[in-house]
Amino acid sequence: MAPLRNARATSAGGIVHRAVDDVQQILLVHRRAPRLWALPKGTPDAGETILETALREVREETGIEVRAGEPLGAITYFFVRAGTRFHKTVHFFLMEPVGGNTELHDHEFDEVRWFQLEEALQIMTHATEREVVERAALRLAKRTGEAASA
Repeated sequence: MAPLRNARATSAGGIVHRAVDDVQQILLVHRRAPRLWALPKGTPDAGETILETALREVREETGIEVRAGEPLGAITYFFVRAGTRFHKTVHFFLMEPVGGNTELHDHEFDEVRWFQLEEALQIMTHATEREVVERAALRLAKRTGEAASA
């Protein structure tokens, strides 16, 4: 068996959030095969910054126009494809919706849907993405607490 080649890959995406009746919701994308509930994210086009990639990918994959907030850090993982072992880094940003419609999502996903934060954490496929959502939830809770005390 031939040894695997090694490569690096980078993506960027967002945790799109909104409050409905004071309950935080986030936007997830769904694919039937293989079954997946995940955060919207994707690969940079030539010359794009990480933030530009995140904004574009979220818009394309969800149909929602967003405004970027603070960075939430990155996750890393490994996967193998066509004889190459990739070390992938995915950068995430907190994002707020400013327009668009989930009906306008691209063909890459079967469904785009808002979930209450707790439900999203239960159905998300990848533990590393759940960690980013938990980080986002803490930041949102801190903001809410700061706003209430002001």
